[in-house]
Amino acid sequence: MRRPLGLASLAVGLLAGAAGTVAGTTDALANWPPIGGYPAPTVVGRSLLVVAVAGVVYGSYLLAVRVLTRSANKRRAHNVRNLLRLAFGVVGTVATPAVATENWLGLLFSLGVIGFAITFALQQPLLSLIAWVYIAVKQPFGVGDRVRIDDAKGDVIGVDFLVTTLWEINGELVTTNQPSGRVVTVPNSVVLSSNVVNFGGGGSPYVWNEVAVQVAYETDLEFARSLMIEEATDLVGREMADGIAAYREALAETPVELEVNDGPSVNVRQEESWVELRVRYLTHPRRGQRVKNRLYERILERFNENPDRVAFPVSRSR
Repeated sequence: MRRPLGLASLAVGLLAGAAGTVAGTTDALANWPPIGGYPAPTVVGRSLLVVAVAGVVYGSYLLAVRVLTRSANKRRAHNVRNLLRLAFGVVGTVATPAVATENWLGLLFSLGVIGFAITFALQQPLLSLIAWVYIAVKQPFGVGDRVRIDDAKGDVIGVDFLVTTLWEINGELVTTNQPSGRVVTVPNSVVLSSNVVNFGGGGSPYVWNEVAVQVAYETDLEFARSLMIEEATDLVGREMADGIAAYREALAETPVELEVNDGPSVNVRQEESWVELRVRYLTHPRRGQRVKNRLYERILERFNENPDRVAFPVSRSR
């Protein structure tokens, strides 16, 4: 649909340009009465030239979007469309009054004065536009990423010139990293002044996650740890192997040196009345809560099958 519409717009623009040139430079409309106090050839000719600019700019935009986004993924296609919208929008904004007034020098001077005034009057929107350029160039996040920007957390569904739109996660309605159904709009300028957390956007789509289980001091800790590792490996081991490879590859491109386990591991934390066992594993952030729920159920089931070796705290204060 985009290609036929683009070609049609180009054709209309070229025909309008040819007709406007003929109307404004020949005597074809010499016998027409004035329009609004201005000669008919001038009014009709310049009106057709404005239509020509609109048709050519819009048609060129549609064709450029089709060509440049044909084989691109969603994130790159979104960025390309935004860049082309800005470029063709500027061209159309400058060219339209220029052909209507035929005064390029005066128009550029007026645009300079207006732009200087707008800089002071619209500082916040301009800052958001600058932040959009930063997002497009540095790509701290993109469409499809799960991020936290200031107090907002969610999946990025759009990055426009002035705002970033998130499909909210958590929020006031739900917890446990589940979508709330609400859409949050964040000014791009916030990116320049607040922390931005990208869950899985550092070159690897995976993040570390933990499931904590509290057991009594009488528990056979080595046995409990082995059960937790066994269940975690069975549930996420294959996915984690792919994630570890991607994680190490992303880590190798940074100066950070970290030891990365090949499989799930269990950390022990001592509390006053119990011992907390935390199994650590790698998973995709969008599957984090689902994996956590399933893994906790499996670990709890295995612990209950071995009451002689795994005991739970009796205190209700935990």
